[in-house]
Amino acid sequence: MGMFVNPDNSAFQVALNSEIYVDKTGLIKYTNKVLNTLQGYICNSRPRRFGKSITANMLTAYYSRGSDSEAMFAELEISRSADFKKHLNQYDVIHLDIQWCMEPAGGSEQVVDYISEKTIAELKEYYPDVLREKTESLPEALSQINAATGKKFIVIIDEWDVLIRDKAADTKVQEDYINFLRGMFKGTEPTKYIQLAYLTGILSIKKEKTQSALNNFDEFTMLSASNLAPYIGFTEDEVRKLAEKYHQNFDEVKRWYDGYLLKDYQVYNPKAVVSVMLRGEYKSYWSETASYDAVVPLINMNYDGLKTAIIEMLSGAEVKVNTSTFKNDTVNITSKDDVLTYMIHLGYLGYNQKMKTAFVPNEEIRQELATAVESRPWNEMLAFQRDSECLLNATLNLDGASVAAQIEKIHNEYASVIQYHNENSLSSVLAIAYLSAMQYYFKPIRELPTGRGFADFVFIPKPEYGTYYPALVVELKWNKNAKTALQQIKDKKYPESIMSYTGNILLVGINYDEKTKTHECLIEQYEKE
Repeated sequence: MGMFVNPDNSAFQVALNSEIYVDKTGLIKYTNKVLNTLQGYICNSRPRRFGKSITANMLTAYYSRGSDSEAMFAELEISRSADFKKHLNQYDVIHLDIQWCMEPAGGSEQVVDYISEKTIAELKEYYPDVLREKTESLPEALSQINAATGKKFIVIIDEWDVLIRDKAADTKVQEDYINFLRGMFKGTEPTKYIQLAYLTGILSIKKEKTQSALNNFDEFTMLSASNLAPYIGFTEDEVRKLAEKYHQNFDEVKRWYDGYLLKDYQVYNPKAVVSVMLRGEYKSYWSETASYDAVVPLINMNYDGLKTAIIEMLSGAEVKVNTSTFKNDTVNITSKDDVLTYMIHLGYLGYNQKMKTAFVPNEEIRQELATAVESRPWNEMLAFQRDSECLLNATLNLDGASVAAQIEKIHNEYASVIQYHNENSLSSVLAIAYLSAMQYYFKPIRELPTGRGFADFVFIPKPEYGTYYPALVVELKWNKNAKTALQQIKDKKYPESIMSYTGNILLVGINYDEKTKTHECLIEQYEKE
């Protein structure tokens, strides 16, 4: 066994030794299925602390003939698969961690040479009769071994994109690394010596420079996880079981750490879930694992509509995003859509693949983004927060005239990109306007099914604020009047849908008159029967 060639299973054993380990060996059933096929080239990208390295270590422990891992996997899901033993520890595995290699290599410029030299030296120990001549190219060495012995390799690369992300402006480093990847994986010759290629990192491959080098890879990303969705993060069922075992409130765990939509799964950040189970503290664990260095410059870029989009999402809304323009590097970011797409890959935003919208997935990320915004204050944001607080206070004071004036002000000054056409556009402005409420209230429920219809907005206060803040049931009207909106709330018995909420409830009716360009608002205290 070596450092890069046929490592042992000790790295994965560390994960199994941990108090909390969630079984993700079902992924191996998929990789076994695609061994030695055109689908055996996989790039599985995900944010930091979503289990990238654990997965790479798991695959290495299972496939590497430098290990004896039968006992290790005996109680895990993969052991129930019919071909479990057929592939167990049967292959030559090359496992590379590009991030780790940068330090012993002496810097990013030397990474490719370092990997090639060290890996070839280890391969010579296994195939001394084949690699007699001096060979400096790793792809060439693999080709020689295959030609002489018929052996194929499994290549696992962790943090495959670190040079793509961190050295985007260094042309020489980029070219050397891309040529290395092309030699390893592209063309007819690699199909002879590659049994399985598994790359994991933050970015997907879709980038002009790397596309030609790696366009034979199937991609599984935060934009489209496909069949691998349940193996990217923790699923809701897995978190529910953990919450029961560790006596944590599942609804609170969900509010804080849920929100990533991958295919048919609600996916949670594993690091955060494990932390809250072991510590019992509901807080953001994101800043302990990810730096603001990436996200702060992004949200401060001066692209049309970007800051409005951030405000909308912080307010609980979703915004449309075109993910196809992003070139997967930070040098060529040229638009709001590029910024939002990169933030999705980083895990700072969730993505609704069906609706093609981005959103703040949970309370943890909402707090992180709010802190990131404040770390380099936007004058617009500071002023907006003041106006939003005035709006919330006016609502709580039942001051309908001030609420109407404040909504009108916020629309005119901060949401100019939203043109009023109908109730939907009025709804978008209202979502932005109540940003300050997010400190005290859960994410607003849009079109909550109620007694005889749908309320436009329902704000439920967080438990710690329930004594001081009432629930808000809001109905919007267009070219009618606020009295009609208020009456609809009563006639359709909207408050009954939240009768389990024991605190006070305010009914808020808002109307916009297209002719006069004015807003009107009436607010009443709901009297429970």
